[in-house]
Amino acid sequence: MNDTNDGTTDGPTRRDTLKYGGALAAGTALAGCSELVGQETPAGSSSDDGTYSVTMAPAGTIELESPPESVYTDLTHHAGMALAVGRGDAVNATWGGDRFGPIWNNYLERLEGVSVEWSGLPNSFNLDKELFYELESDLHLADPAYMTWMDSLTRSDITDIEENVAPWFGNTFSNTHGSPPEEWADVYEYYTLWEIFEQVANLFGSEERYRALADIHASVLTSIEQNRSSPNNRPTAVTLKVVDESLWVYPLNAPGFTYAHTRPLGATDVFPDLSSSRQIGYETLAEHDPDVLLVAEMMGHSGIEDVRSTFEEDPVAQQLTAVANDRVYAGGVRNQGPILNLFQLEMTAKQLYPDAFGEWPTYTDGPYPEIPKDEQLFDRQRVADIINGDL
Repeated sequence: MNDTNDGTTDGPTRRDTLKYGGALAAGTALAGCSELVGQETPAGSSSDDGTYSVTMAPAGTIELESPPESVYTDLTHHAGMALAVGRGDAVNATWGGDRFGPIWNNYLERLEGVSVEWSGLPNSFNLDKELFYELESDLHLADPAYMTWMDSLTRSDITDIEENVAPWFGNTFSNTHGSPPEEWADVYEYYTLWEIFEQVANLFGSEERYRALADIHASVLTSIEQNRSSPNNRPTAVTLKVVDESLWVYPLNAPGFTYAHTRPLGATDVFPDLSSSRQIGYETLAEHDPDVLLVAEMMGHSGIEDVRSTFEEDPVAQQLTAVANDRVYAGGVRNQGPILNLFQLEMTAKQLYPDAFGEWPTYTDGPYPEIPKDEQLFDRQRVADIINGDL
């Protein structure tokens, strides 16, 4: 990379309109003495002078003088948070670019007046440093530690971009409670999806939207807890992916927001000691013989029928209980935002406990299926109204 052409300037910058303090500003001196170390929940507020202050590891505390109008996002959970507070139009880059845009709208089809136009946006994965200067974002809604986990940015690049363009704010390694790069380990904390969302909402000045959606989320969780089967009567299940005809299995009930749509259901994981993904063969899967197969990242795609055919044609897989009983389901997006989380909690509840929550419709591709109103776990119109600011 040519250091003489990195987009920096000696004159006033966009950062002159942003007040910032925290882990990035303090650099490595923060390690071991941050107030965030050991902190269980993030904090945030909007002050009387109109500034928006939020605190969350690993970025620390940042303040904005006004809600951001242009926002870079790294993974889909952050983009989904901007969407949830009615600022999907602010997103200028997101994970997957053209490939993932239609998947969002396959979920949003069921929310009247809610959609996103993200298909033409740059793919935010491994973005070159110069492109951050070209985007001129007001906020990088991205985990700075995760950005240095990728190949294109160093810790020094992260500091340059926050000083000359806009601050960083986000948390990604909470998805599986995975280890951040070593240089961030002393200032890293793990949060739930909805704890992260609360601080993002505060940064957009959208505390009321967060509270309204959090109430719906709490209601969904209560319904699940009250109506799912007793522990002794719950189905066995596994989350898996088929990658180039190879099987990869993932935890079902592990910590992290990757599992925020499966863990609350409390099904019995046939691989209970699994802490991360693992490649297996059909014989191993047959030995565990789950009642339900949840095929990750299939909802909104068009590949679930191919997966079902693969299992039905394989001499070992076709003997699986889940295959014989037609319980191979399109599973959800793993790095989910709050709106996808609501849909995916409902979806997984039906897939695992149809007697309690209603049958999950046969799904092949396209939009999230229409569910009879009396079998919905949340009010679609209410969620759409909240996103659109009608509180």
